[in-house]
Amino acid sequence: MLKPFVLVALLLSPFGSVHAQPNFYHGKTVTLIHGRSVGGSGDYRARSVGPFLQKHISGNPTIVHEYMDGAGGRKAANHIFNAARPDGLTIGSVGSGVVVSAVLGETGVQYDIDKLHFMGTPYSGSHYVLITRREAGLTTLDKLRQATGLRIGSQAVGHSNYTVGRIMTWLLGLKDIKEVIGFTNPERRAALIRGEIDGYAVSDSGVLPEWLEKSLVDVHVLFAVPRENKHPHFFNVAELDGFVKSERERKIVTLYRNFSLTGSPFILPPATPKDRVEIIKEALRKSFKDPAFLQEYRKLVGDEPSPLMPEENERAIRELPRDRETVELYKKFVGPGPLPPR
Repeated sequence: MLKPFVLVALLLSPFGSVHAQPNFYHGKTVTLIHGRSVGGSGDYRARSVGPFLQKHISGNPTIVHEYMDGAGGRKAANHIFNAARPDGLTIGSVGSGVVVSAVLGETGVQYDIDKLHFMGTPYSGSHYVLITRREAGLTTLDKLRQATGLRIGSQAVGHSNYTVGRIMTWLLGLKDIKEVIGFTNPERRAALIRGEIDGYAVSDSGVLPEWLEKSLVDVHVLFAVPRENKHPHFFNVAELDGFVKSERERKIVTLYRNFSLTGSPFILPPATPKDRVEIIKEALRKSFKDPAFLQEYRKLVGDEPSPLMPEENERAIRELPRDRETVELYKKFVGPGPLPPR
């Protein structure tokens, strides 16, 4: 039988502390801070993970949700970076705009994306296509590239669909594009069918199945995110990467792709102990592979999940082109001015 002082020594040793650590979360409460308002798609994506995060963290802590909307997620990211205790009990859930704002040097960014821990996301794949209404007669890519004055619809300057649409038209060399903004998604669909606009860029989930079944639209080019997971419905559509002619253009494509790939990441404060970071990462790995999570995600979000594991999430951030020339060029696609010359 071990003497009392020997037992105490073992419990206080590094070996003993390592093995006790997985029980850290027993009886604890983990706060999930959303960088958004209640009820949107980002909220549902994060909420679909919550029960499985609780299930797969050793100790099964209680998960509570708090909302910190503002500045496109920057308010929540600033809080996670500067104010949240780095004890593994506060997890952020933000949108890719947090990464975009940091790389583009937008105002209000008080966090460093290279110091935050990116833990993975339930949503990363978002393939984009450029479509035109069939009645416009642009049935081939050649006809599209020969046309002038096309009316391309979008929600607002700076919206992801606005930006990717401008990148697409730039790389395709479309002439004298007329940008029409101010739509909601339903309004933009209606405007296309009524002939008020000629086309637009949209994620694959935004292309209504009946449009394809009834040949109401033509699909011209695909921007696959991630590139290796090309959408089966658009397997024969030309890929945007095939129109890149220079390293300068390749960096723009990579920047948008990696921004999109970031998805809706979970983040932890910089000084969170490594062992607790790994506990949360492993819980998310298990959550994303849990068949019940896939069902819950489909039920809440109404779409298929496309999870990105922690290591892939970190790599997408690490591989973002950030040189000044690329960033300044990218800003021209996000902003309201004319497209840059090729």
